[in-house]
Amino acid sequence: MKPLIVLISVFLATSGVLMLTPAGLNLMLAANISMSAMLLFTAIGHFKFTKGMAMMIPSFIPYKTPLVYLTGLAEIAFGCALLIPFCRANTVYILIVFYTLILPANIYAAIKNVNYEQADNTGPGLKYLWFRVPEQVFFIAWLYLFNIGLQ
Repeated sequence: MKPLIVLISVFLATSGVLMLTPAGLNLMLAANISMSAMLLFTAIGHFKFTKGMAMMIPSFIPYKTPLVYLTGLAEIAFGCALLIPFCRANTVYILIVFYTLILPANIYAAIKNVNYEQADNTGPGLKYLWFRVPEQVFFIAWLYLFNIGLQ
């Protein structure tokens, strides 16, 4: 829920600021700034809640902690790349794949009741998926609509 709040809040704020500039509202720019902010926000979680995030990764996958750090660094890189015009198109496609690939970790975490902030098994369980799966689809649609769809 927090990433969605960051995404929408930054989008609304950025849109408002852009409307005040001589160039006017640029939806693609506002959308990419907000997705970038959201990615930077979620990347912080990889470093703040490393143990809990490692619990979200299925047991058959090795090197969980380095993978959590690596995906956090990747989110930072993706967030920055969205703001660089010549990197944006490739980054959008990579992010769509990335969001698709991390969905199984969210499903696994829901099945195991992982609370990544507490690093224990007191999470919301399967009901979490009723929000998380549509949220993941929303992020993919956001990237597609504001980058590929607007071209």
